[in-house]
Amino acid sequence: MRETFFGLREEEYLQIKDALGREPNDIELRLFSVMWSEHCSYKSTKDLLALFPTEGKHVLQGPGENAGIVNIGSGFGIAFKMESHNHPSAIEPVQGAATGVGGIIRDVLAVGARPIASMDCLFLGPPSDERSNFLREGVIKGIANYANCTSVPTVGGLTYYDPCYRENPLVNAMCAGLVKLDKVISSGASKPGNVLVLLGSKTGRDGVAGAAFASTQLDDAVKESKPQVQVGDPFAGKVLIECTLEILDKGLIVSMQDMGAAGITSSAVELAAKAGAGAEIYLDNVPLREKDMEPFEIALSESQERMLLAIEEENFDEVKALADKWNLECEIIGKIITEDKYVLKDKGEIVANVPASLLTSSPKIEWPKREPVKVEVKYPKDETIMLERGDLSRLANILYSLPQFEDKSWIYEQFDYTAQSRTMLGPGNPVAILYIKEIDELVALAVASDPWRCAVDPFAGGAETVARAIRKLAVAGSYPLGMTDCLNFPSPEIPENFWSISEVVKGMAAACRELDCPIVSGNVSLYNESPKCAILPTPAVCAVGAFDGKTFLKSNDPDVSDKLFLAGKDGQLQASAYQRIFEGKLTGPVELLDFDAERAFCERAIKTATLQAASSGRCVGHGGLIITLMRMTAKAELGCKIKGADEKLLFGEGGPRALYSVPEAKTEDFLKIWKGYPIREIGTVINNKGIHLI
Repeated sequence: MRETFFGLREEEYLQIKDALGREPNDIELRLFSVMWSEHCSYKSTKDLLALFPTEGKHVLQGPGENAGIVNIGSGFGIAFKMESHNHPSAIEPVQGAATGVGGIIRDVLAVGARPIASMDCLFLGPPSDERSNFLREGVIKGIANYANCTSVPTVGGLTYYDPCYRENPLVNAMCAGLVKLDKVISSGASKPGNVLVLLGSKTGRDGVAGAAFASTQLDDAVKESKPQVQVGDPFAGKVLIECTLEILDKGLIVSMQDMGAAGITSSAVELAAKAGAGAEIYLDNVPLREKDMEPFEIALSESQERMLLAIEEENFDEVKALADKWNLECEIIGKIITEDKYVLKDKGEIVANVPASLLTSSPKIEWPKREPVKVEVKYPKDETIMLERGDLSRLANILYSLPQFEDKSWIYEQFDYTAQSRTMLGPGNPVAILYIKEIDELVALAVASDPWRCAVDPFAGGAETVARAIRKLAVAGSYPLGMTDCLNFPSPEIPENFWSISEVVKGMAAACRELDCPIVSGNVSLYNESPKCAILPTPAVCAVGAFDGKTFLKSNDPDVSDKLFLAGKDGQLQASAYQRIFEGKLTGPVELLDFDAERAFCERAIKTATLQAASSGRCVGHGGLIITLMRMTAKAELGCKIKGADEKLLFGEGGPRALYSVPEAKTEDFLKIWKGYPIREIGTVINNKGIHLI
């Protein structure tokens, strides 16, 4: 029996040995180690992901491709996907975050789309903690450096803080691209005889086996993992985008893959396996940045800014000429073959030869599940916060002063969110809105997450996460076309954790079905923990929406004397920011979503925006109504008077609720729209800044 399995479980090694009918060599085992890693294979969550609805009237392409695509009409689609770069960002925050942005841009590029917008969801430790603040500054710098240099605008996102992310920050990057439907590239379109062309940068040792590294717990020996963090070159990334799109425009690409996790191996094997074929790789032909690289290093390097193209061999000279024009490396490094084999050749010698289909057929793992007897997440209470329960104004000011709810403009002002001149509504708003000038239409993007609700009631938390993104779209005036997700969890090997993972996914799937918003792409990131702490269950989503017209409702433009209306019932204090900060704990359960109420809310919200029956509108989300009030009025340098306030009204969270500011002249029309739905007048917009409770 072997002593080294390169991260494979012993039973997986035995399965490989049995399938091959022989002992695999070290290079072959390394290939399986990466391709069967959690990061590449989703072996723990395959069955759960099958619960998601993936088809719909707007869906052109769903999961299984580099990015999902929804049809926006007139021959165009939006390609989009969300990915994680959590472990790399915990070790090298600048490069970890930068290469996360670069990787998701290339995923969108790989389906033939021009990247037109990016968003990021960041989950970080308290900024008062020295290491957490170091990670925060590095992550934000990495995102800004890469996105700005590639001219892909960062149009929105979210930043949440919690002690559970101190050792293991989460960096989830989303990219959206615009694609002509007759130019969509499928990863399964290649065929035997096509040559495989490496386009882009040279290959180095950075990121070797990075996928396997991303599939394990972060431990105290993280410094040893630094070589497994990729190094990005955003300027090369920008050139690669333009060169690839020019080659695509000339009709020279049969299929293509981003060289992300597992590098050449995953790209070539996935192209071959989806075509029902195999692939042969000539490692001698790969342009190298470093000398004396081992065959497995070349095959598994995750060096950035590289694409693998499958083309007709007679078109290579034309492709090469275009690459030379853009000063990019371009070499034939292999070919698609008829046999179901993945063959690596080095100096004329075969150093690995395994079935291509076997590399993409990792065994599923069904971890044991156990529902916790009681879920209560405790937080250290801040003894400096001495409160009387009735002092609502002071409670509100303390909450709003926390980093969780700070003005995030210092973050997004580091991003170029106006590049490409499409951004109609950018960072600082609940949604981003882009103008698709090619067809004179608008699209909206909305991200959402609620790890605290997922922690105490995972089914309800998963459903709330999905619903929250769709509500944001609706209040802006948009209906959903589809959604992408990034599912961040700790180890699935602990029964209580796997139960939580399962319940979150079930809740998300139920909300997607009920609210007609299919999941078209996504990512799973497990083992987000260190010996000191595991993260809360943290699904993040991004919904893409369309408009029936050319109007949308802004979120930060109330006028003096506008009436303030709350659409919806009171929220709950369980699992809220209020409970976390002032009680030092999170408890559940929370109320399950009423999907009839959700649909009724969205229908009325879209109508309100379409008819411009309000000055401003914002969903009530994290932090409750008080945070929503402050955000709506602060941008306009105004304030408000609120009557009849209590803790549940101001600080409750969850469920379909929105705050509207409505001029006197539009009040009657507004109330007609919301007839039959819980609606109440709660106050007035005034010149005097701040929230004044009366």
